[in-house]
Amino acid sequence: MPKKTLLLAAALALLAGPAFADNPIPVSLKNHRFTPATIHVKAGVPNVIALTNNDDAAEEFDSTSLKVEKVVAGHSSGNIRLRPLAPGRYPFMGEYHSETAQGVVIAE
Repeated sequence: MPKKTLLLAAALALLAGPAFADNPIPVSLKNHRFTPATIHVKAGVPNVIALTNNDDAAEEFDSTSLKVEKVVAGHSSGNIRLRPLAPGRYPFMGEYHSETAQGVVIAE
């Protein structure tokens, strides 16, 4: 394979970014509570949380430690992409209903 073709293939692979999990982790929001509230993921690989908001109101999935913010409208769904995580606990919350909408991602 010519050198230019290899360089082009490498550049395109870098532009594509990390590959995310083929199987998103389903999480639902109902009555301003996440189910499941504890999410286990494999450390060191990217993951995707598929959030279904069953409430009437929008909610913002928010986590400083995960470095994500994502607003999902009421009765809608959205994907939350997680970067590869080091082993540990990463709390998250629903910013609009933080008193009840809480959870944690555990990377193992």
